[in-house]
Amino acid sequence: MRADVKASAATACGGSPQRFFARIACAVLLLAAFAATLPFSSARATPQPPLLAFSARVAGDEARTRIVIEFEKKPEFSVHYVAAPERVIVDLPATAFGFPAEDLAARGLFKDIRYGAMGESSARIVLTAKRPVKLSIAEVQSNDNGSYRLVLDAEMASKEVFADLVKTQNWATPTAAVPDALAMAEKDNVFTVAVDAGHGGIDAGATGAGTKTPEKTITLAFAKTLAEQLNKVEGIKAVLTRDDDTFLSLSERVTLARQGHADLFVSLHADTLGQKDIRGATVYTLSDKASDRMAENLAARENLSDELAGYTLQSGPPEVADILLDLTRRETQAFSIALATNVVQSFEGQIGLINNPHRYAGFQVLRAPDIPSVLLELGFLSNVEDEKLLLDESWRSKVIDRMVDAIKRYRARAMANGG
Repeated sequence: MRADVKASAATACGGSPQRFFARIACAVLLLAAFAATLPFSSARATPQPPLLAFSARVAGDEARTRIVIEFEKKPEFSVHYVAAPERVIVDLPATAFGFPAEDLAARGLFKDIRYGAMGESSARIVLTAKRPVKLSIAEVQSNDNGSYRLVLDAEMASKEVFADLVKTQNWATPTAAVPDALAMAEKDNVFTVAVDAGHGGIDAGATGAGTKTPEKTITLAFAKTLAEQLNKVEGIKAVLTRDDDTFLSLSERVTLARQGHADLFVSLHADTLGQKDIRGATVYTLSDKASDRMAENLAARENLSDELAGYTLQSGPPEVADILLDLTRRETQAFSIALATNVVQSFEGQIGLINNPHRYAGFQVLRAPDIPSVLLELGFLSNVEDEKLLLDESWRSKVIDRMVDAIKRYRARAMANGG
């Protein structure tokens, strides 16, 4: 049959070449002859079956949110950013989404999540954010059963960072995820301290027994002074989680510290107690089991900060449960205890301390797995004498001097040990 087609084409082209329509007929027949010689499979290629995405889950809050999608086979993907509104675009090969829609319902950083086919050969996930975001992790990981999971870790970002991601990306090539701070800590010679003024905005914190001064005002004044003094020390840089009367969720505070590549995190507070005769400073480190009832109750109140401002505590920030992270936590906890010890030693004989001044409890704001962290209760606003001191600028300066001394000694020991 193919030989007959070729012969017919040759005969037509050998006719009267001067005639215009004869030339068109010749060209058509030659194309038909060429097509007839091709293998049948190339003319009608069999489409590849779509990937099966059989499970999905979303966890996190408005500081960090993790999305995990399980695939039967390894997916190739690319990520891009789109502005107005801020969106993260994830492009995939043809994919059958075989999980309930509610499994990928928007939460945390995202106000809308949509997904579906973009044609016969591609699919797309569109993540519409509540605020500027960036992906700290975007990778495919293998499961033990031979399946794969696409892991997307998003965290809040500044408008400038998001704008730069949109501007510098190339749609012809996949956009690389921003390196995770835990996996790739910034290597520099600067020792960075994140100073966190507790409470703020709608969350006023405790109230002074006599003057009715809100805790958020006292902690901000202390934080600004501490940061100012630390920035005068060569080799130390201090960054504030907030520098005005702004509400920050507990997770936002930790994320800001990590984005600032903090080597230490110090959260400042001045709470109240039912026993108004108790006074003095206390240093807290993280522990799932509280050292005493007072520490347990105090942590429970501080952890309510998000709920007071309408945030949810249904799930904490996304974390990877593996041996490496567990070892990192243990090392970080040891450094946190060392920092707390330095603070207590600097305060002794200079600043009033409560009995057993180093205590521990499950403070959410101390849960960064890679940053040594302490929470310093400067004093208790429920005690009239402590309240007077907390509002006294000269006493504040004395406390700040002792804190700077503690941090300098901690840094010296860390540097001597190669930290």
